[in-house]
Amino acid sequence: MIEVTGLGRVFVKRGRKAKRDRQGGPAARNSRIVALDGVNLSVPEGETHGILGPNGAGKTTLVKILSTMLLPTSGRALVAGHDVTAEADRVRRRIGIVFGGDHGLYTRITARQNLAFWATMYRVDASAVKRRSQELLERVGLADRADEPVEGFSRGMRQRLHLARGLIGDPAVLFLDEPTMGMDPLATRDFRDLVHELKAEGRTILLTTHDMSEAEALCDRVSLVDHGTVLVTEPTATIGQMLSGHDRIDITLREEQSHLLAELAGLSQVERVDKLSEPGTARIHTTSADANPAVLRWLLDAGVDTLRTGRPTLEEVYVHLVGNRGLTV
Repeated sequence: MIEVTGLGRVFVKRGRKAKRDRQGGPAARNSRIVALDGVNLSVPEGETHGILGPNGAGKTTLVKILSTMLLPTSGRALVAGHDVTAEADRVRRRIGIVFGGDHGLYTRITARQNLAFWATMYRVDASAVKRRSQELLERVGLADRADEPVEGFSRGMRQRLHLARGLIGDPAVLFLDEPTMGMDPLATRDFRDLVHELKAEGRTILLTTHDMSEAEALCDRVSLVDHGTVLVTEPTATIGQMLSGHDRIDITLREEQSHLLAELAGLSQVERVDKLSEPGTARIHTTSADANPAVLRWLLDAGVDTLRTGRPTLEEVYVHLVGNRGLTV
């Protein structure tokens, strides 16, 4: 449904001219900003795919290119089988876009009027606009506020209206760019419930976020991006296997067992031991998954009876590859 090959985008920032270059003529102080650098991505029909990365990683630039709002500098992208550059009109008929913030809403008119306007933009049949708008207003929980100006809406209400706007053309592909940005926890939960409903309908969804919990809650697969490059693409449920050499065992020690931490750190199968926030708790990072049985046996022989094994989380993989810039958990 979405196929991206070698996609690049370079912005040229125009600067003030220097007095003279080395040949004696004027020299422009232009700088090149590489927003996307050879991005490859494949999202099959019906998948919810997360683009996860810090602010400035290139997430929004990618969405703007895929939604025909911005031309790529290099490479190729297909959405619903159509080239985003050569067949932009056909792409626009198959997609919906939801941005975080107020971009795309007209606050001085009502929610119903907003949807009617965007229905015209998406070429919805005039005879179906009223019915389609009402259906979507009911779906996102705004039917009772449909005839009020949007300027009086809360952040969560505006974002639900954004989603209704994105669905007005009944798109096969939906782009959600930081959709819960600035929303309170309750509004975020309600919005995610709506996205789960759309997933169940089989729509293809591309979600950009820097929120770890959002990616884990909504996405089938995630692509971690940084500095315009896709670092890795993996299923959300198994991405922790990337750091198979960083399996861990969480333990709780009784006061008289505190000396075991130093002994654990000396085992050849243990990479390191970190104390956790709760008194008596620690996390053992083993050298590999194969080392776990030996360490578990050692712990049981030492009388440790409260323990839990686990793979690294999406958060840990993210920090390992990208660092903790802009990380939200």
